[in-house]
Amino acid sequence: MTFGSSVIGHLDAQLASAQRLLELVLKQGAAVRERDPEGVLACLTEIQGEMERRGRLEADRSRLLTHAAAHANVAAHEVDIDLLAALIEPAEAAAARDRSAQLRGLLAEIAREHLVNRALMRQELAFLDHLTRLLSSDELPGYSPVASNATGRPATLHRVLDLQA
Repeated sequence: MTFGSSVIGHLDAQLASAQRLLELVLKQGAAVRERDPEGVLACLTEIQGEMERRGRLEADRSRLLTHAAAHANVAAHEVDIDLLAALIEPAEAAAARDRSAQLRGLLAEIAREHLVNRALMRQELAFLDHLTRLLSSDELPGYSPVASNATGRPATLHRVLDLQA
């Protein structure tokens, strides 16, 4: 297997993983909107599994970058798609650039959807917190028709001015 085919294969694996992750994040968003806590938790478990697989892909990525860095006499953190493309055949380089652009787009979409999900979950949790407070309180929030003091007992009314006209 050539270095170029290794790069293309790795990018294909990254794309497949990112596509699975996007599907899971979208599925989780649907579960949040449907107020389906079991569905949200099931998606979270699946997302965690995909993130573990992505961790293995990152280890493969590091090996590819280290290999490219050694051939280009640069540090591994300096390797980008352009340097990788310079080390492989032109047809493979074009394919690698295309897959890299697709991957960046997918990862950006995943990040956007994840932020939306987080906002939706925060909103749902705030609503649940509000309901919990309402249900746990003996009194309804707001003003009561009877004035009360800090202890919750009815306040004693005092007349300050008793004027007649």
